[in-house]
Amino acid sequence: MIVRYALRRFVSMVPVLFIVSIIVFMMIHLTPGDPVRVMMGKSGASAEEIDNVREQLGLNDSLPVQYVHFIQDLVTGNLKSIRTQQPVTQEFWDRFPSTLELALLSLVVATVAGFVLGIVAATHQNSWIDSLTMIISLLGVSVPGFWLALLLVFVFAISLDWLPATGTQGWKSLVLPVTVLAVEQIALIARLVRANMVEVLRDDYIRTARAKGLRERSVLVGHALRNALLPSITLLGLNFGYLLAGAVIVETIFARPGIGRLIVEGILSKDFPLVQGAVLLTAVVYLLVNLITDISYGFFDPRVRH
Repeated sequence: MIVRYALRRFVSMVPVLFIVSIIVFMMIHLTPGDPVRVMMGKSGASAEEIDNVREQLGLNDSLPVQYVHFIQDLVTGNLKSIRTQQPVTQEFWDRFPSTLELALLSLVVATVAGFVLGIVAATHQNSWIDSLTMIISLLGVSVPGFWLALLLVFVFAISLDWLPATGTQGWKSLVLPVTVLAVEQIALIARLVRANMVEVLRDDYIRTARAKGLRERSVLVGHALRNALLPSITLLGLNFGYLLAGAVIVETIFARPGIGRLIVEGILSKDFPLVQGAVLLTAVVYLLVNLITDISYGFFDPRVRH
């Protein structure tokens, strides 16, 4: 049953990827500027040399032909960066571990902190603890990520000199970027968990469990939290995609060698194949994460499995 569902969902990803590839391909080509002139501008190349390079790269072909070549080269691993002449897939997978590390750590921190805040707020509903938790959540959603990143760098890296501002030197270099990515997610998870827990705690089976003499911890963890967890699973899958996208800003500010910074470098240098390939591969990863999220529902909720 689960295998058939997974195969069905996997097949449904194909038209989504097709649409995404067309959008990415057209958006890049609609941006002003000539990538070959950007690449060879400082070398003093003549117009004839520039035209020869454009012909070699296939940039003189029509857009449909270029799109077909783009897909063929990406699938076969022959799509190369204009700037470095390295395969796009190789550059992507070389940078991906850094982004994955950042996204996973941020997701773990956000999940733990968000669940704790949400449960505490729900179990102290309408108290000052609940109000304080919701104020913190509101601030987390409202604060722009780039502003928070610059503030943390100024305070903890420049003023106090406790943490490095850039680079990948050990666990300390992860503290600031993980904090920036996790803050907004903590707020979203806390608000969702609180809302679900408040609703679940009003159900009859919770009153029955308490009437049986179960300890409050058993009621919260064994009964309420398990049922309140289901809507949060979807949010966690979506959050992972957001963290991959949010890494563009964070990796640029903190100078981390990840996918986000790779895409920014490709955009600045008009490296069309690099940007197209990196964005499309990121979309593949995001869709696979959503597939895993959907399948995981069957393990948490028997109704979905059946």
